[in-house]
Amino acid sequence: MVYRFVFLSIGMNSYASTVRVGVAGATGYTGVELIRLLSRHPGVRVSAAMGAPGAAPRQVPALKRLWDEPVNGLDIDALADASDAVFLALPDHAAAAIALPLVARGKRVFDLSGAFRLRDAEQRRRWYPKTPDAPPSVVYGLTERYRESLRDSNLVACAGCYPTAAILALQPLLQASLLDVDAAPIIIDAKSGVSGAGKTPTERTHFSECHDSVSAYGVFDHRHAAEIEQELGTPVTFVPHLLPIDRGILETIYARLVPGADEAAVGAALHAAYADSPFVRLTGKDLPEIKHVAHTNFCDIGWRVNPATRQIVLISCIDNLVKGAAGQAVQNFNIAFGFDEGLGLN
Repeated sequence: MVYRFVFLSIGMNSYASTVRVGVAGATGYTGVELIRLLSRHPGVRVSAAMGAPGAAPRQVPALKRLWDEPVNGLDIDALADASDAVFLALPDHAAAAIALPLVARGKRVFDLSGAFRLRDAEQRRRWYPKTPDAPPSVVYGLTERYRESLRDSNLVACAGCYPTAAILALQPLLQASLLDVDAAPIIIDAKSGVSGAGKTPTERTHFSECHDSVSAYGVFDHRHAAEIEQELGTPVTFVPHLLPIDRGILETIYARLVPGADEAAVGAALHAAYADSPFVRLTGKDLPEIKHVAHTNFCDIGWRVNPATRQIVLISCIDNLVKGAAGQAVQNFNIAFGFDEGLGLN
């Protein structure tokens, strides 16, 4: 009996073929996070790690013993030859330029930029002008909402960090017709750590500018609003803020319930939506905090309802580098390749 148990245990955790994975943009915050996650994935071999186009070869101290070779500048031919699947942790314009050629070479591409997220051509021209027409095969990579579509996808446009937290909290309530969007707008007050702005320094992200301060930005002019509205099918007021912390997103979302809806209905809709979603944790009245999700692939969602006014406040928290980027991309990869959803993430 002991030997049979050992044999079965090994069999359940072994894979007939290892997927060769390449990462483009391996020197940025998201790229480093990707390689950290993929290096512990039992069904993956990281076969290529490249930087931005034209970048000089360099060693990345954060990847020591995970990827000890130099990270070279982007070479699409070498990347395609070395990989079965490719993760693009590149700026939008760079990802737009190489995603479709990689797909044409038979590679499955997981794009962490925003280049292919927007389905509407006019919206895409406004927010991502370097993106060519998106093929109809593109799947929006929010795992919990598009799990079935991911299984046959060859180009996954992984969801943005702010949209992930907002859509996971709001979409089940809208689908259950619990929110009165005619009586009150949906307001998303979102706050993110500085790593969400990327590794390239700017005046806004300089330590002396963001330390000991909180600032709003992109008011009525942030591309993630278009992404959120696309998925929710309704207008929202979205205001992002910069927090003086390394990582994490907390969104405080304000809306109004339809007459007759109550806290129990909200809980029922959310629990039904995420009963089979291992990375969504519903906390109810115990409102989540960034420190509860930091360095994890969890999205924590809590809520409070004022019965007298029908107002609802939802709190949605993720780590912007994990569930908001690298972790969600790996989660999408797992579904696409038939792995257990949590491999490399638990």
